[in-house]
Amino acid sequence: MARQKKIRFLNHLWDKESGLSGMFVLLFAMHFVLVPLFSSYSSFMVIINIFWMLVLVAGIISLSKSNKQAFLYSIIPFLFTIFGWITVFERTPFVQFVDIFFTIATFVLLIVLVLKKVLEPGPITGYRVIGSIVVYFILANLWSVIYLFIYEHIPGSFSITLPSFESNTLQANFLYFSYITITTTGFGEIVPLHPFARALVEVEAIIGVLYPVILIGRLVSDANENKAQKKQKQ
Repeated sequence: MARQKKIRFLNHLWDKESGLSGMFVLLFAMHFVLVPLFSSYSSFMVIINIFWMLVLVAGIISLSKSNKQAFLYSIIPFLFTIFGWITVFERTPFVQFVDIFFTIATFVLLIVLVLKKVLEPGPITGYRVIGSIVVYFILANLWSVIYLFIYEHIPGSFSITLPSFESNTLQANFLYFSYITITTTGFGEIVPLHPFARALVEVEAIIGVLYPVILIGRLVSDANENKAQKKQKQ
């Protein structure tokens, strides 16, 4: 019974537009509470990744056009979870490179599915606006993972001042840095030094500026089109 409720809850995130607000709450709690306070517990973070894998699989099943397509896309979050567990015990370069590949692929797939829900035909509602913010959260999370990977594999790529708190982790710091970058705020505690790191920071800043403009423009255009169609029917 509990399992059925859990599956029903995950499906609700995708079946109805109101589910986008559920994703917003979950991501808000994860980025601004769980990661800053509990990311030092690697097993806990793996459990969070498994939860998001289930959310993604539910979205794939709900939005895929065929069972074959759903199966193929579901391989990505499955491998993402598997290598997430492996990296807890095995930190070889091969495992880490495969892990970052499937992590990026999973984030991209999640962004595509949420945008598909936000931009599907129909009236523009507040839930769709919330869905666009969800994509913004996921983009920040994606870049934080990339920054952390570069920091760990290119010595001196970032200059970072680590606060002396027990709950402080590199994951939390780079998530913070990603939000500072995507919002083009820039406080200076973390500074990209390597040319590749700087290039990625520039790309994220550009995305942070252009994404709201382009998406809001699209939503406004769709809203005006819906109003025009209603007037023609009247």
